[in-house]
This record gives sequence, C-alpha cells and structure tokens, in this order.
Amino acid sequence: MIPLIELLDDIRGCERCELPLGPNPVVRASATARLLIIGQAPGTRVHASGVPWDDPSGDRLRDWLQMDKSQFYDTAEIAIMPMAFCYPGKGASGDLPPPPLCSQTWHEPLLAHMPKVQTVLLIGSYAQQYYLGRSKENLTARVQRWRDFAPRYWPLPHPSPRNRHWLRRNPWFEAEVVPALCTHLSSVA
Repeated sequence: MIPLIELLDDIRGCERCELPLGPNPVVRASATARLLIIGQAPGTRVHASGVPWDDPSGDRLRDWLQMDKSQFYDTAEIAIMPMAFCYPGKGASGDLPPPPLCSQTWHEPLLAHMPKVQTVLLIGSYAQQYYLGRSKENLTARVQRWRDFAPRYWPLPHPSPRNRHWLRRNPWFEAEVVPALCTHLSSVA
C-alpha cells in the first residue's frame, strides 16, 4: 500500500476523465479522521476554489452538523471524499452524474488509509447506492430508514438550496434525523 500522501498526490494529478472544466480533484483525507463525508461531486464553485462544500450546500450541511468551518475543515477529524472528485459538467436538469470511474478507482485505496472512520455521511442517491446497495427504493425511503444503517452510515439528502422543496415536504428529516445525527457525532467525538 502506497503512503496516503502519495495516494492523495496521485488523485490530485488524475486526468482519467475528459471534463468540461478540466480536472481539479477535491478530496481531504487523513489516517486519523473519524467522520467521512461522501457527497456527489464538486459543483462549479467548489471546482474553482478547490475547497469542498465551499458553497450554500456546505453552509446548510455545516448547519445540520452544528459545526463551524474550523471544525468542518479539520482534516485530522473529518475526511471528505465525493463520488467523483471533479466537476462532471452540466446536464439537462443540473449537474451530470459522477463518473463511476472515480469512485471505482480511488475509494477503496483511500478507505484503506482511514481505519479510524466510525461514521460515514452518504449524501445523495449516488453515494447511498454505491455504499448501501442499489435498490428500487428512492432517496426519501432510504433516508427514512436511517436507523437501519446507523451508526456507521447515515443516508442524507443533498443540502443544496435546490432541495428546499424536499425539505419542506419532509419536515421529519430536520426534526428527527438531524438531531439524532448530532447526538451521535457528539458521542463519538
């Protein structure tokens, strides 16, 4: 197994996919991280900054987790590994799906370097299907069954402002799941 620093250098130098904005892999990992956040893929703002969750979605995610930026970006405690590390491009109804090549190539080697991870936030359908298995179940049903996956895995909706309608239709998420997740995170901190 190559050292983590070399693996991260390999990821950051990856040019395997043809992308509209070019490669700019966004990932954070350490051998001491206890929380792993797996989202979909960086958006254009994160692609430009190179800082994961550096957008309104990240603001909402940090609000859900009751963390300020210094806690959230403490790589010693929190790893961030999206399903695709680069912006995949624009589709007809939003960003394109994350190319599977990225997770198939990099996730397993990265996870091998993070033995202390106790909790994995699976944000959105792509991460949930990859780690919890493909099913005909939709995101809402999977998030409603969060107890079946906790305490290791926590399926969450994407915190994007575009999901405000989902959050409005599913008030149980912020009333029940978010407090349970925060309680769990404070108990493993």
